Amino acid sequence: MQDLIRFLPAVLYEYTIETSGKRYFTFVSEASERILGIPAATLMQDHSLLDAIIHSDDLPKLKETAQESHEAKSEWYWQGRATINSHMRWLEMRSNHDLVEDGKIIRRGIIEDITQRKETLRESEIRYQSLVEKLPIGIVIHKHGKLIYANTTAYQSLGASRSKELIGADVTQFVHPDYREEVAKRIQLAMSGAPVPMLEQKFVRVDGKEIFVEATAFPFIYRDEPAVQVVFRDITERKETERQMKKNEMLFTKLFESAPMAVVMLDENGRVQEVNKGFAEMFGYEREILLGKNLNDFIVPEDLKNEGIDLNNLITSHKVVSLETIRKHKNGRIINVILYGVPVMMENMTIGIYGVYVDITERKSVEEELKTRNTELDNFVYKVSHDLRAPLSSILGLVNLAKLPGNTDDPMDYIDLIGEKVDRLDHFISDVLSHSKNLKLDVSVARVNLEEVIAHTFSDLSYLDGASDIKRNINIDGIEFFSDPWRVSEILRNLISNAIKYRNLDLRIQSEISIKIRVDNLRADISFTDNGIGINEENLARVFEMFYRASEQSDGSGIGLYIVKNAVDKLGGKISVQSKTGIGTRFHIILPNKINSIVAKIPQLISDRS
Repeated sequence: MQDLIRFLPAVLYEYTIETSGKRYFTFVSEASERILGIPAATLMQDHSLLDAIIHSDDLPKLKETAQESHEAKSEWYWQGRATINSHMRWLEMRSNHDLVEDGKIIRRGIIEDITQRKETLRESEIRYQSLVEKLPIGIVIHKHGKLIYANTTAYQSLGASRSKELIGADVTQFVHPDYREEVAKRIQLAMSGAPVPMLEQKFVRVDGKEIFVEATAFPFIYRDEPAVQVVFRDITERKETERQMKKNEMLFTKLFESAPMAVVMLDENGRVQEVNKGFAEMFGYEREILLGKNLNDFIVPEDLKNEGIDLNNLITSHKVVSLETIRKHKNGRIINVILYGVPVMMENMTIGIYGVYVDITERKSVEEELKTRNTELDNFVYKVSHDLRAPLSSILGLVNLAKLPGNTDDPMDYIDLIGEKVDRLDHFISDVLSHSKNLKLDVSVARVNLEEVIAHTFSDLSYLDGASDIKRNINIDGIEFFSDPWRVSEILRNLISNAIKYRNLDLRIQSEISIKIRVDNLRADISFTDNGIGINEENLARVFEMFYRASEQSDGSGIGLYIVKNAVDKLGGKISVQSKTGIGTRFHIILPNKINSIVAKIPQLISDRS
């Protein structure tokens, strides 16, 4: 046993503390001279010789920890430097605490030379620092809340020019106030030996600038003492990028949703990823129905399925497509559109498709209407020139006939014929002017006295042959009617004029015109019936065409019913016709009653007058 103790690479000792405060070694192993440079016997005679070899910077800590251990009646531990045989060595001392019966305290312990271990640790520490200095992440070490180490990335991230500017600073001064309470809890957790999860938080730099970081912490032994190592990464730029991306995404989403056109986003296989509100409104499909489905199965007409497939193939082959085509609504209605297909590229690969649909149905309708109007205009010019020249030619012929030498005809006969031609020319010009006025004049709303309009119309047309022979049946019921007085008058004038012109010339038949009108808050329901010659079934569909004459009996302009139809359309109404040859004709007209619009304006009119 003695040999074991003699050659043990450590000094074993027993240290006594009497109640009087007297202290001394009662046992020191022979390794004392080899490890401490002090013979065991000498040390037992004078325990203060041990203090004499302790480095002056480390001696206070030795005495402090020894006193704390004595008062706490706990184990003692200390590490520090000592000068032994003129060489600096590192010692580690530890002992227990044993209270004996007479009040003495016996401490039995061990003293080891840990110089080699310290050097190894120092080399490891140097290698560690060399490694972490080059890392692109911030690493700091703090002990008791004070920074004791910061690598290059750390002090640069925190706005310092060198590491020494941070050493000794309170770690919490670099933590944003909003996170200090949370960080304090994390420090306690790390000090207790538990790892701390990653946290996204804010740091405050030396210059006061705030940065976003991701940080984690874990317990760490630094120079043989417990500490906390914090590893963090500056993510300010990433956060700014994320913020900008989020802003751009929000702007794009707003644009996508608010675009007045129909916009759909497809994947590279033509499956729907997203649709905007405009798309749902244009085609009638909600996004939930379309998501993940092939768009062509919903809005492409059957006869254009191949076009839809070809378009997708073109777009996915990096080509931007623009064409005028048709698509169908959920209810089957055909929609004329301009389709723009734009591939979304990433790394020269198509990852999606944007489809933009512009509804041009109204434009197409206007174009068709324009074509119709142009055709009508051509016909109009031709017919007007013809119908204007025909009476004039007849008049010129009569004038030349009257001038022939030896002509003994009564000049008054020629004058009467010329007068008829002039009347016909005047009526034609009047109809043309009415047509032009109907096209150009804005709709105005006022009270229409239907009884007066009808009576005035019959009076104005009394010059027509047979007008005095017509029996009138007029029945008007309901509330007041508000519409465009001039157009209502034109409608009735042309209908009454035609009924007179195309009356049945059979003397056994009493010619009649029946007008039945019912007016309520919504509309005027007009039934106009005559018992004239009627219209052949094959001609009935064309009676509203410009210059169409359905009867040989006609000597009118051929635009009267055309004017009626256009006037009804201008007023937002509807007109239909039924007729049988030899029996008569019935026109049914529905015109909106604008009384509510007039009532709504009354408060404003009163206010304006006051």
